[in-house]
Amino acid sequence: MSEAASESRTNATEYTVSEISGALKRTVEDVFGNVRVRGEISGYRGPHSSGHAYFALKDDRARLDAVVWKGTMSRLKFRPEEGMEVIATGKLTTYPGKSNYQIVIDNLEPAGAGALMALLEERKRRLQAEGLFDAGRKRLLPFMPCVIGVVTSPTGAVIRDIIHRIKDRFPLHVLVWPVRVQGETAGVEVTAAVNGFNALAWDGAIQRPDLLIVARGGGSLEDLWGFNDEALARAVAASAIPVISAVGHETDWTLIDLVADVRAPTPTGAAEIAVPVKADLEATLASLGARLKAAVLRNFERKRQAARAAARALPSPDQLLALPRRRLDEATSRLGRALSVSVDRKRARLQGQRLTPATLSRRMNEARTLTGRDLARAQAAFFAIVRERRARFSRTAARLSPAPIVRRHKLQGDTLAALARRQDRVISVRLERLRAQLSQADRLLTTLSHKAVLARGFALVKDADGAVIKHAAEVASGMALSLEFADGTTDAIATSGTARPKTVAKPAAKAKAPGNQGSLF
Repeated sequence: MSEAASESRTNATEYTVSEISGALKRTVEDVFGNVRVRGEISGYRGPHSSGHAYFALKDDRARLDAVVWKGTMSRLKFRPEEGMEVIATGKLTTYPGKSNYQIVIDNLEPAGAGALMALLEERKRRLQAEGLFDAGRKRLLPFMPCVIGVVTSPTGAVIRDIIHRIKDRFPLHVLVWPVRVQGETAGVEVTAAVNGFNALAWDGAIQRPDLLIVARGGGSLEDLWGFNDEALARAVAASAIPVISAVGHETDWTLIDLVADVRAPTPTGAAEIAVPVKADLEATLASLGARLKAAVLRNFERKRQAARAAARALPSPDQLLALPRRRLDEATSRLGRALSVSVDRKRARLQGQRLTPATLSRRMNEARTLTGRDLARAQAAFFAIVRERRARFSRTAARLSPAPIVRRHKLQGDTLAALARRQDRVISVRLERLRAQLSQADRLLTTLSHKAVLARGFALVKDADGAVIKHAAEVASGMALSLEFADGTTDAIATSGTARPKTVAKPAAKAKAPGNQGSLF
């Protein structure tokens, strides 16, 4: 008892848990109001639905919880990623609800180029393993595009250099999709621009480009980081329009340079690759036209000389036609004499024959005899064919007797009658089976019905909406209830309190007709 009394009389100050937590919070925030912490991002899953981001910074021996508020998240120059080594600037604070401490980050930056290069190399290896860098999938650029789409900043010197260079070399239509080329949203905006150009229709109000140029001036690795975005690299690889990458200077490289169809050293170089020089094309066309004209003239002259040489080797027309002309003259001279001889011969033969009426009668009789013989033969043949067809018709008619048809009809009728009798029996059996199943289901329904339970003295309690109340906790004071008994339904009002009311509800057996209102105590 003395030891307990001495302990109760100690002068040590007593603190509540909240006081201790508040004191620790003020101490930590005063001492570590502005710190820079270097560590590796762990447990990052992207911004929360509220816009805030929660993750941890760790090294090989410790772990520090971190939070980035929504407003700060939108101002970050790059997006955090799992495993990235960063330098976080902010203040330490405590969270009394869990007795832990955390850093509230105001700024976040990569921990040097080494971390970014490691992340870049890891993305490069993953995309290369998928075959996005293969030369076989890269397409040829159109030699003379009609429309060129440029994805870059609308206010920088890059777009002016590209338009000026295209105008000097070969003026054509240029579509500019304005984007940010630096900052956290650069990769997302350039990806949307590439996909947007690919979504245009060939015959739409805005003509789809034949070639795309993604351009930006030079800068550090951090400045060009948006063009190392994995989603942008995949969009360029999947683009149906050939893409020229012109990001940074010749010594700079990004992921988009590896997946693009052609990489230009500078934006001006991209314009030179995209279009030929109009003056050079005109000079080339003029030279080719002159060469074609000279070649045609030389070919005509060569053909003309060959024709002349062949003409000198051929005989003249008089020489070629001399022999045929002589033969024609000789045939002409012989034709007159041969015609006179032929007429004389015909006249002599006709004069030697005597045409008398007896001769004509004899020839007519001979012709009549031949005609009669041919007519008799034709009639005999006709009658023979008729007899043969009549015999064939008789044989066919003998086979086409109605008796087989009658027998088949009777057989089919017997089969149909048997099937009808079987159908009646099957229907009767089926109806009896279904009637038995229905009776069984009705008995089961009667057994499982709540009305049988109500008949044993139970009641079914429902609320005003007709929903069944299963627990007493669901009933509130003054709540309108409906009580269903075996012989009807009555209404009631629920009350609460420890003391029993003066008025007692009438027994359920003496309740009014269904629809009357009572009270439940």
